[in-house]
Amino acid sequence: MEEVDKILIRSLRLAGTAVPAEVQTLREFSTELIVESVVRCLRVISPSLASGFSPLLPPGMSARFRMGMGLAQACTELGYPRELGYQSFLYSSEPDIRHLLMFLAERLPRDAAEDADQPAGEPAVLRRAIASRIKEQLAMPWVPPACRIPRLQRAQGSLPLDRFHAQRLVLPDADATGVPKEVREFQGGRFLPPAPVQPALRPWRVASLLESHAAELSARQEWEAEWKGPGLASRLSPEEYQRGKRQRLQRRLVEQLRQSWGRVAPSEQGLPGAQDLGELLHSWRAGGPHIPAGKGSRFTHAERFTFRQETEAPVGQAPVTDALLPSKRSEQDVQAAREEEAAALQQQLDQLGRAIEEVGAHMKKLNLSLGQVEAEIRESQLGAAEREQLMRVKKRAVDLLPDAQVNLAKLQLVVENSAQRVINLAGQWEKHRVPLIAEYRQLKKLHDRRELESSRQLLEIKDLHQRICGAADEAKRKEELYKQLVMELENLPKDVSRSAYTQRILEIVGNIRKQKEEITKILADTKELQKEINSLSGKLDRTFAVTDELVFKDAKKDEDVRKAYKYLAALHENCSQLIQTIEDTGTIMREIRDLEEQIETETGKKTLSNLEKILEDYKAIRHENAGLLGRIRET
Repeated sequence: MEEVDKILIRSLRLAGTAVPAEVQTLREFSTELIVESVVRCLRVISPSLASGFSPLLPPGMSARFRMGMGLAQACTELGYPRELGYQSFLYSSEPDIRHLLMFLAERLPRDAAEDADQPAGEPAVLRRAIASRIKEQLAMPWVPPACRIPRLQRAQGSLPLDRFHAQRLVLPDADATGVPKEVREFQGGRFLPPAPVQPALRPWRVASLLESHAAELSARQEWEAEWKGPGLASRLSPEEYQRGKRQRLQRRLVEQLRQSWGRVAPSEQGLPGAQDLGELLHSWRAGGPHIPAGKGSRFTHAERFTFRQETEAPVGQAPVTDALLPSKRSEQDVQAAREEEAAALQQQLDQLGRAIEEVGAHMKKLNLSLGQVEAEIRESQLGAAEREQLMRVKKRAVDLLPDAQVNLAKLQLVVENSAQRVINLAGQWEKHRVPLIAEYRQLKKLHDRRELESSRQLLEIKDLHQRICGAADEAKRKEELYKQLVMELENLPKDVSRSAYTQRILEIVGNIRKQKEEITKILADTKELQKEINSLSGKLDRTFAVTDELVFKDAKKDEDVRKAYKYLAALHENCSQLIQTIEDTGTIMREIRDLEEQIETETGKKTLSNLEKILEDYKAIRHENAGLLGRIRET
């Protein structure tokens, strides 16, 4: 059983139970350790069943009884076949606890299932540790601050919290091919501080790093999703696709800025329609309306004058302090003057805002009127061009009217020549059209074939891209699994090697095989003995029957034979009694062995120690009841 206990204790430690190193068998488990082991296993197997249990045994006896009944109910719902109650945890016996812990250890999730369902690696281990810690703290009952032990003070103490404030971090570019020299020198390390030092306050570091990582990861995922869809369909390289996207974005910004500006500045009328965003903004800065700076208040002038005096003061002259300046007005007068000036400035600002709104509305009306006038002008120009063309044709017809017959004859000759030329051109075109149509059809077939081939290659590229992503994810998962296994291997004890475990397992398997062979031999010998006993019993019965018949025939004639017959019957009866006595002796020996095993089992159940515990718990319950009755009487 020691090997079984060691394997079971190792499984409990993997489930999160803090089994001390000196505990090697289940016989050394205390009540607190048994309760913690059962709660930890239930949390791993079914968190919903163990949500209301704490791994710490409560101090009160009534709470212990309720906890024992709850654990028994949870194990029964999990499918434990044997009878279970609070006494199984509070007054436990070694066989019952071994059977219960083996039942729970068999239902713990295997490593393969955990690797398939959960991510591997150090982050996954950290997340699972955080989750288990949070579950443990949630399952811990709340205790008033005055009654908390040091452990509860650390778990439930109120610590100062900081707001989630993220600051933008400047990180060096991984690909420095298109980065200017000055930027590379700045990012080289002499001027750009490390990322953890860039936030102004220490509590902002984690928030800034998380925000930067999330932004980078989101941008990478968006680019991968966009490149897999419209990017591959555009049949461009990533650089060309990004360049075209940037140009389209700039054009849209230009159009939006033009529409929001409402009126084009005079200096940008000569620029082309597809100008750059920088040129448009430069034109607006150069030719846009200049907003004059305000005159400012007298306090602003006083502040500027003071600072100018301080900055323009000579080196040898000390600045005049506020204590040496005579105060001409009291603070109330200064405050009242400031409020009046602020109210006047606010009124002036409101008036300017209303004026700007009125000018904006007037500009919108003028823009609409200008658009309508421009549309009418374009329509008028188109109508004038059509009328001019019609007038030109009519003028030529009027010029030809005086010599109409000659002009008609010339026109008829021109028409006939034109018709003949059209016929000749049609014949020549027919000669050229047939090979051109054939070439066109051939090129179209070639184009369609190339289009199909391109579509097929595009689908293959997408499929290959998906395979690459899947292979990358699989490689990443295996790499994290490898790191996790390496970390677990490093955490394993170094004094015991794998060969020792393997040798021990092989010895156990060999012993089991030998025991099976011995059991098989004993069963075979028992069957042979049973067959021999049955054959001898049958032979004895037949011999006795024949002897009895022969002696009985002679006993009617001879007195000595009659006595021999009586002795024969007595011998047969005594032999039968002897055989029955031997069988009863074997049965009694088997019962004795069964009783000895039951005695060993009852001895292993620690009945006396459990009885002493029950008496102590009974006294504790009576003491608690007496205390409660005293409190009730006092109230």
